[in-house]
Amino acid sequence: MKGAAMSSTTMHGTAVTVNELAIAHSRSGARVVQGVTFSLKRGRALGIVGESGSGKTLTCRAILGILPRAFEVADGWVTLNGRNIATFTRKDWNAVRGRTISAVFQDPASYLNPAIRVGKQIEEIFTAQQLLPRREAKQRVLQLFEALQLRDPDYVFQQYRHELSGGMLQRVLIAAAIAQDPQVLIADEATTALDVTVQAEILDLLLDLKQRTALALLVVSHDLAVVAQLCDEVLVMKAGVVVEQGPVDQILRRPQHAYTQLLVSEHSSFGLERFMTAPSAELDHVP
Repeated sequence: MKGAAMSSTTMHGTAVTVNELAIAHSRSGARVVQGVTFSLKRGRALGIVGESGSGKTLTCRAILGILPRAFEVADGWVTLNGRNIATFTRKDWNAVRGRTISAVFQDPASYLNPAIRVGKQIEEIFTAQQLLPRREAKQRVLQLFEALQLRDPDYVFQQYRHELSGGMLQRVLIAAAIAQDPQVLIADEATTALDVTVQAEILDLLLDLKQRTALALLVVSHDLAVVAQLCDEVLVMKAGVVVEQGPVDQILRRPQHAYTQLLVSEHSSFGLERFMTAPSAELDHVP
């Protein structure tokens, strides 16, 4: 990441700032993400939408400092709580991941060890990171499970990955992500593989976390209804470039860019309007 002068007057409550971020292939130098700029405050949610390959997940991985080896940050900068992540050492990242910033991804089963009971995996966060005794760590896990509306937390604690449903696994993964009370949570297609009922429950949980803990939520999704329910602002990406961004109601009700208009038009048949919050005229659609 190229060095850039950081202002010492970071906006109060701003958890993440991304400025003119560009991501390129490590060998060819070809840019796959270009000019992404936004800020995210505590207690607010920003949605990033766009088709597969638009650069949504790469942008989030850059913020997390976990870009695949084939890619690198070519320009711009990212700050967490005012600190430029380009200056982070491995020790710095170990200190902020889980505590300052965390993430929940699609396909929770792939992030859990099939040979270890799921409760033990979350317990390890408390014993290894916070040095809690195992008995106290287990109680913290059970409290998390209960808060995330997992029925019979003791039962879930003892189960292996393959013994739980997709919705239960996603709740377990959210428990792992919020165990250390992070200020920022990235939800990357976190509800995509779930059925409609379970998806709604997970969205309610994320919304509750945002409101109750002043969590800064970054939501990556191809589903505009998800963004409409969770987010205050939205950023629309196509081919690695932000084509439109602004308040959710403004962008989804009166999109200006042709690509955003197409996305809204495609989603309107699925009842997007019922997820909108502000009263207004009907959504503008592509003819």
